[in-house]
Amino acid sequence: MKKNVFASGSFDLFHVGHLNIIKRAKALCENGGILVVGVHSDESIRERKGRDCIIPFEQRFEIVKALRDVDMAVKLESVPHIVDYLKLYEIDTLVTGDDYTGKDDWFKAYCRNVVYFPRTPNVSTTLIRQKIKQEDN
Repeated sequence: MKKNVFASGSFDLFHVGHLNIIKRAKALCENGGILVVGVHSDESIRERKGRDCIIPFEQRFEIVKALRDVDMAVKLESVPHIVDYLKLYEIDTLVTGDDYTGKDDWFKAYCRNVVYFPRTPNVSTTLIRQKIKQEDN
């Protein structure tokens, strides 16, 4: 049976942690399964995190879409919008960061598996933003 996998994120200031998630998610695809990656819109990031992305949506989307492990990139207007893609692409496994453990359990009603990946140590968009701010001062 083919295994389709879904991952999502803002992918702002694209870094090796983002790449690691995508590579690990692709490794879960089996028997011709595809990796669908959702990229959150600028509006959904602003709504969820109360801040703007540094890189505009269109550019973040093009970066993710161009990665060889990504079979399909989709725009996400909101977190609940993910459910539409889980159904449309018959997603078997949703992957997310382990910082969401227990927070995204509602996805289990729409796909067979939710896999939590550990964060890449010492790498995050927040850390990059902080470093840029420090260097500007």
